[in-house]
Amino acid sequence: MRVPSRRTFLTHLGRGSTAALLFPALGPDWAARDVPDLPAAAGAQDEAYWHLVRAQFPIRSGLIPMNAANLCPAPRSVVDATVRAAADVDGDVSFQNRAKYDSLRETLRGRIAAMLGASADEIAIVRNTSEANNTIVGGIPLGPGDEVVLSDLNHPTNSVAWDVRAKRYGFTVRRVSFPATPAAGAEIAAAFEAALTPRTRVLSFTDVSNTTGVRMPTRELCRLGRERGIHVHVDGAQSWGAVVRNLGELGCDSYSASAHKWFMGPKEAGILYVRSDRVAAIWPGSVGVGWGNGPETSLVGARKFETLGQRNDATIAGLDATVDFHERIGPAKIEARLLALTGALLQGLTRIPGVAAVTSSDPSLRAGVCIVRVEGVDSRALHEALYRQHGLAGAPTGGLRLSPHVYNALDDVGHAVGAVEETVRALRG
Repeated sequence: MRVPSRRTFLTHLGRGSTAALLFPALGPDWAARDVPDLPAAAGAQDEAYWHLVRAQFPIRSGLIPMNAANLCPAPRSVVDATVRAAADVDGDVSFQNRAKYDSLRETLRGRIAAMLGASADEIAIVRNTSEANNTIVGGIPLGPGDEVVLSDLNHPTNSVAWDVRAKRYGFTVRRVSFPATPAAGAEIAAAFEAALTPRTRVLSFTDVSNTTGVRMPTRELCRLGRERGIHVHVDGAQSWGAVVRNLGELGCDSYSASAHKWFMGPKEAGILYVRSDRVAAIWPGSVGVGWGNGPETSLVGARKFETLGQRNDATIAGLDATVDFHERIGPAKIEARLLALTGALLQGLTRIPGVAAVTSSDPSLRAGVCIVRVEGVDSRALHEALYRQHGLAGAPTGGLRLSPHVYNALDDVGHAVGAVEETVRALRG
């Protein structure tokens, strides 16, 4: 049977959105069809352009979403592609109809690989960063006498998961600490270098911390590991879609990320990159249909890490539309915009009496995550009041965490700073 091309596939699904019919409670913001065309990106400070970007998202009126470190809204084009594909599958669940998603998955794999400076055979399309991290945690052969070195800022799936496996298999886990607001990337690199020993088999850390906002000297850390024959795993949950990354040049052995954060894609979609010469040495966390009938798989490259059972084909269509969206704006323009937004946010927030930055003001040490601590104010109470009274969505992580993205204008930053100042004053009484 002839497999449709990507263009034929999208045409087959059609352009009409069913979102308004399926989710009427979401109101007119979601159902609006007068979405302006999005031209190629201008400069990071061109506010008229970024207002056009904001219009691509079905964000409810009166809300200021600054929680990208946890969950991003997806643009309407992504939601529409996902909804259309879900309706297509439910309308015809035959193998014949669903075959086109296998073709799209391979096209998508190549597109993601190109964005990340990798080959298609090095990319597995999984469900999220947690799953990807646990594949690495469980897949690298380790035992007594071996050592894993971690950042103490790691997410539980790249921290506690190592402890659980170490208890079972008898290897050692060590953690590296450094100041929450380091003076330079060299300070971080020196702390890790001092922790590495001849027994170290794995070095694993977050590319950008969700608890301090620090952007790691990732290239230097990868170099330290590669020189010593250490597997370097990078948790990219806070960098994919926010920071331009060429994984081949970066030098890591594996990299994990989710689509629902900074990549602004569908939920339950993520990636695991494994460098080609490391694929064979890592065991899969799940073996299912598609693997083959014996211990040696017939799958090529990192595909062996994605035999995860029945998947939601609609996420493939949504993820493909997300790549379109990023390419339209440009990854470098997105990174520049995030640096401008977090810079303005840090500058404004630290002018409020009693507010101190955790995240560095140095652009080389931050990305889109901005964290401050407020003297004399409970972070959870502040977080709750900001949402209830001002519609500002952040997180009480490491203090007050605000993570703006391209759907935020500089006006949003000004409103956020004003809301924090007013709320802090009220909470202090």
